[in-house]
Amino acid sequence: MGYKLTTHSEKETIELAQNIESEKFPNMVICLEGDLGSGKTVFTKGFADALGITEAVTSPTFNIIKEYTTGEMPLYHMDVYRLDGRVDELGIEDYFTKGGVTIIEWSDMISDYLPEERLEIKIKVVDDQEDTRVISINPIGSEYEYLCEAVL
Repeated sequence: MGYKLTTHSEKETIELAQNIESEKFPNMVICLEGDLGSGKTVFTKGFADALGITEAVTSPTFNIIKEYTTGEMPLYHMDVYRLDGRVDELGIEDYFTKGGVTIIEWSDMISDYLPEERLEIKIKVVDDQEDTRVISINPIGSEYEYLCEAVL
């Protein structure tokens, strides 16, 4: 079962991320899709803040993977846009079982490497409303379904 909601500001997108973080669990994988500037990194910042991460969270576009370990559990933030689907030698799958939360921006570009169970979030900018986003959430797997039922 999928969910769809609308946010009208960065603050509301951050609140959504914080609500999802409240039901976090080890080895959680969140897959973010959306155009440039849609709010993928804003979502990640909100999630990281709720985790208690004290470092500044920025898009890992040129680093590919950023690890944040100052919070309640590790956060592995990935941006796979520049990889053009070639991730064989990066060991991305290893992060899915390291006991933290993995958030992947542009996850649709590496769909063959994603775990079977995950939370897919698609963020779409509403054309005529600069701060409005339509967010589609698709839980794949029972833990993610439970999470969505608890917070959405």
